[in-house]
Amino acid sequence: MELKQVEKISKALSDINRLKILQYMQKNQGKVECTQACNLLHLAQPSISHHIKKLVEADLIRQHKVGRNYNYSLNHEVWDNYKRSLEKL
Repeated sequence: MELKQVEKISKALSDINRLKILQYMQKNQGKVECTQACNLLHLAQPSISHHIKKLVEADLIRQHKVGRNYNYSLNHEVWDNYKRSLEKL
C-alpha cells in the first residue's frame, strides 16, 4: 500500500465516531446499516452519512443499495493491507 493511501485512511480514522463505526462492524460480521449506526452513536442521520462517506472515500467500507436504503460492509482487503502497512513503518 502506498503511503498516500495510508495517509488517507489514517485521516478517515482520526474521528472517534468513525472508529466506533468500524469497531461495531468488526463485532457485527463486518456489516452495518445506517439506522444501526444512528442508534449506536446517537447522532442524526446527516452526521452519520458524513462519517460513513469519509470511510467510503478511504475505501475502508463499501456501500450496497437495498431498496431506498444503504448497507455497508467492511473492505477486509484494504483494512488488512492498512494494518500491515502500519506494521512496516
